Amino acid sequence: MMTTERIDTEPVAARSPVQRIIGHLVLGLLSLFCVFPIYWLYATSLRAPGDVHQLSVLPWPLSTGNYADALGKIDLAGMLLNTGIVAVLSAFGQLLVALLAAYAFAAWTFPLQRVLYLMFVGTWLVPFQATMLPNYVLLARLGLLETLAGVIIPTLCSALGVLLLREHLKSFPKDLLDAAKMDGRSSWSTLWTVVVPTLRPVLAALGILLAITAWNEYFWPAMVLQRSNAVVQLGLRSFLGTEGNEWGPLMATAGLTCLPVFVLYLVLQRHIVNAFVRSGLK
Repeated sequence: MMTTERIDTEPVAARSPVQRIIGHLVLGLLSLFCVFPIYWLYATSLRAPGDVHQLSVLPWPLSTGNYADALGKIDLAGMLLNTGIVAVLSAFGQLLVALLAAYAFAAWTFPLQRVLYLMFVGTWLVPFQATMLPNYVLLARLGLLETLAGVIIPTLCSALGVLLLREHLKSFPKDLLDAAKMDGRSSWSTLWTVVVPTLRPVLAALGILLAITAWNEYFWPAMVLQRSNAVVQLGLRSFLGTEGNEWGPLMATAGLTCLPVFVLYLVLQRHIVNAFVRSGLK
C-alpha cells in the first residue's frame, strides 16, 4: 500500500529537451504556413507596378506606387468608414440580441423553453441561400435597397451568439441571481450590473468574431448594394476587369483593408485569451 501511494504521488516527468525543441519547431512551421499568405499580400503591394508578377520573396526596390494608384481610383477612406459602420452595428446588434435571448433561456424557466431554444438555435442550420430571396424582397418593399441599413438589419440575429452565451450563462452562479433579486433588483438591472461584467471577455471574443465576419462579408452586400461600391468588399472588384486584373492596387487595397481587423485584435486580445481560459476551466 505504501509503495502504491508513493507511485501515485510522484510528479509526472517533464518532457525532454528534444521533445520541446521538436514541438517548438512544429509550431514555428505552422505559424510560417499561416503567416506567409499575409506577408505575400503586403510584399506584392510594395513591389513596383511593373514588378508585381515577380516571384522573389523579398520585394525590391520598395515602392508605394500601388497604394497611390489604389487611393486615386477608389474612395478608400469612405469605403473603410462604411464597412466599419456595417461591421460595428451588425456585431453590436447581434451581441445585444444574443445576450438578451441567452439570458432569458439560461436564467428563466417558462413553458416550452427547451423546444423554443432548439428552434431558435436550429435557425443556425438554415443555409443563407434559403433566406436570401425573402430578405431581399422584404428590403425592396421597405425601400432599403442600396442602403447600409439594408445590409445590417437582416444580420441582427445570431443563433451562434445565443448558443455560446447561453453555455456560459448556464455556469453562472444562481446564488448571485437570487441575491440580486432579494436586494430588489429587476431582471434588467441584474443583467447589466451583475451578469454582463463577468461576461466581458466572452462578449469581447464573440464581438470580434461577429465583427470580422461582417467585415469580410461579400455576397450579401453585393446583392443589396448592386449599383454601389459603398464598402471595401465591393470596392475591390474595381480592380478586376475583362481586360485584365490590376493586382498591385488590388493587393494594396486588400492590405489596407486588413489593418483595422489587426488593430481590433491587438486591442482586445487580452479579453480573447481570458475567454478561452474561462471556457477551458468551466
